[in-house]
Formats: sequence, C-alpha cells, structure tokens
Amino acid sequence: MSHNCIYSAADFKSDQEVKWCPGCGDHAVLGSLTAALARISSEDCVPREKFTVVSGIGCSSRFPYYVRSYGFHGIHGRAAAIATGVKTANPDLSVWVATGDGDSLAIGGNHFIHAVRRNVDMTMMLFNNEIYGLTKGQYSPTTKLGKVTKTSPFGTIEKPFKPGELAIGAGGTFFARSVDAEVALTTEMLVAGARHKGMAVVEALVNCVIFNDKTHATYAGDKATRAENTILLKHGEPMIFGANRDKGLVLDGEQLRGVRLGDDGVAESDILVHDAHTANPTIHFLLAGMSWPDYPVALGIIRQVEAPAYDAEVHRQVEEQQATAKISNVDDLLGSGATWKV
Repeated sequence: MSHNCIYSAADFKSDQEVKWCPGCGDHAVLGSLTAALARISSEDCVPREKFTVVSGIGCSSRFPYYVRSYGFHGIHGRAAAIATGVKTANPDLSVWVATGDGDSLAIGGNHFIHAVRRNVDMTMMLFNNEIYGLTKGQYSPTTKLGKVTKTSPFGTIEKPFKPGELAIGAGGTFFARSVDAEVALTTEMLVAGARHKGMAVVEALVNCVIFNDKTHATYAGDKATRAENTILLKHGEPMIFGANRDKGLVLDGEQLRGVRLGDDGVAESDILVHDAHTANPTIHFLLAGMSWPDYPVALGIIRQVEAPAYDAEVHRQVEEQQATAKISNVDDLLGSGATWKV
C-alpha cells in the first residue's frame, strides 16, 4: 500500500488538549517526539499507522493522548510488559514507551529490567523528574538522598537509582540521555533510539515545576550551566566539556577523572575518546553514573551495541518450527486427529 512519506511534526500532534502544568518539561519532550516521528516517517518512509505509543501511569503517561498515532494507556508500571506483547505480536510496528521514574523503576522495575535484558525492539522515553508528580510529590526511586518530600518529611534515607546504571547493568544495548530544554538533542536521541535494533532507553531529565522545581538546575538549568556542567558524548570524539572546551575526562586506574587541558601538561591527546559501540560496558557504566558536582552529567548516546532483538528471535524460532512441523498454526491443530461434523 502506497502512502505519503512527507510528514511534519504537526501531523503527529493530536487534537487533544495537553493537560500538563505550564513550564513542565514534558511539553518540550512532546515537541521532540513529534519532530522525531516526522523525521523517521519522512526519511525512512514509515507510515503513521505503524507507530504505537504505550504508557503506564504518571504525568508522562498521558503521551498516547497527545500523539496522533495508535496508543495504549496501560496500568501502573506495566508499560514495558504491554509494549513487549505489542512488538512481539506485530514486529512491523514502531513501538514507543512513555514512562516516568516512578512508573518504570518502582512498581515497574521488574518489567523494566527484563525488557532491557530481552532486548525488545522498542524505544523507551524515561522521564526523570525525581519525584511522583501526578500523585502530588512523594519521593521516587531517583529522588536525591536527603530530599524532603511529602513522604520523607525528614529527608530521604534511600540511595537513588541511576537509570543508566540500571539499564546497562541489565545488559542494555542502547542508553542515551538528554535534557528537556535541549529539544534538538532529545529529537536526535529519539531518532537514534528508534533506528536501533533492540531496546533503546532514552532518559530525559525533565523539570517538575510544582513538586520538584529545579532538581536538575545545578548542572542543566540554563544554557551556560549546561555547557559548563554537562558533557555531550559523541562516538569517536574526545570527552571534552566546559563552556570554553577546556576540560576533559581521563581514565585513572579503574575510575574516570576530570582534568583541565593545559594543567600538568595535559593535552587533548590525553583525553579519553568515547566508544559507544564497544561491547565491554565498563566505561559506559561509569559514564552513566557520573553525577554533579563530582563529575559533569553525561548527555548523548552513552551505549549503542548490536545484539539479537527478542521479537525477531521469537519470529525466527516460530518460522523454523513451522517449516518442519506437521501442525504449524491453530487451524492445523483444530483440523488434526479425529474430526466430525455435527
């Protein structure tokens, strides 16, 4: 069936009123997603009816209503499980998951790690505002240690998850990170994740203006702060950062260390070069775990490696069995053995 391969971001915006608080970072990510879908549709000639957005529960989980595509609004924590079923049943679909740090890493934590482990071919947008926003300000699995919230009036005593460490530790093949204000970067990460054959986790650092305002502000608040306190990783390029591009990362034993170019004879040739494609996850794990103020916060594609995708392997296995089995489908089964008409 022929279809128009020229799409714009507006083609993927639904007619539903967007019901997020003014200033919520989710607005920016929605803009990045519609831009990414338009680019994938136009460049890869993917028809709009091939996209499906699946969500769980939370502010970000309203995404299926705001995207003009097929969608499924699931229950709390089950988005990854639902999306696994959708992709396995219909591998031709481009499946997207919209989930938050609470939805995916608390009640949905088990589904998250196993979707990553299986390497299901889908793109997960993991919105990390370090709080439960929809239910009015309880601490989440990523809330900073010591943070005072409605459910931690004396400060949290739980060490937070770092989504990148969790994804890479579960055997993830693609992990990237962006910031809500960096709309173009988020779009690039989503396009790259969608084109990756396997599970792509794209963490978006978003701001909740009501219940956890400026939680990322010390390293990602404004453009100048981001330039100084984050590092944009690019495969094959030295890990250099800073507003003046005068800082970098080196490997010191088994740890990363920040240095300043020119100090103690440090040259650009001494700076670690990013290899997103190496199978060994050690450096990727360290990069994903970097946090301010000890390190710059890593943005961009941290890990991108090839591995068999779960849904493709399921269908390969089915086809192999069908090629030699006497019973290859349910109709064959029902018509086998002793049958009679009534």
